[in-house]
Amino acid sequence: MKISVDIDCTPEEARTFLGLPDVKPMQESLLREVEARMKKNLAVMEPEAMFKIWMPAGLQGLEQLQKMFWSQMTKGAAAAAGKKPDDKS
Repeated sequence: MKISVDIDCTPEEARTFLGLPDVKPMQESLLREVEARMKKNLAVMEPEAMFKIWMPAGLQGLEQLQKMFWSQMTKGAAAAAGKKPDDKS
């Protein structure tokens, strides 16, 4: 046996019916406070400092990766130049 029940109500009506608290005012208050703090911190910080915080080792890591690729390419090119086309070893 299968029984289906369709209930047409808003989330607020369902929350009230189930006795759940309305947390929307608390969420709005917290979001306003977070937004105010972020604006205050962003106004004080310099762009270079923000970049260092958001990407602490990003550029250094990219430079190291580039150096590694470059060294591998030069080693491969040197090895290829040292071999003769008909050399099978």
